[in-house]
Amino acid sequence: MGEASIIFCTVPDADTGRRLADVLLNAKAAACVSLSAAVESHYVWQGKRETAGEVLLLIKTLTVNYARVEQLIRQHHPYECPEIVAVSVSRISPPYLAWLSS
Repeated sequence: MGEASIIFCTVPDADTGRRLADVLLNAKAAACVSLSAAVESHYVWQGKRETAGEVLLLIKTLTVNYARVEQLIRQHHPYECPEIVAVSVSRISPPYLAWLSS
């Protein structure tokens, strides 16, 4: 088994999130992709203050898969600069890690 990561990625809507989840799961780059309820994002883009409704994806995968996940997100994401933030999991139940690894 390996180390687990959760990758955060926002998308403009649930349909985009579902399509990206399909891409990641079909490529076996992630074991699970959870779509959150709508979130409201506030940010500065190209020098201008923006607010947007988005959906947050929680992508559960092994840390060794990060590069593949990033590549697939960049290929299929509609944003010019998508959020791709990986957090290493410090504690995880052994059965869940075994499932994630399979």
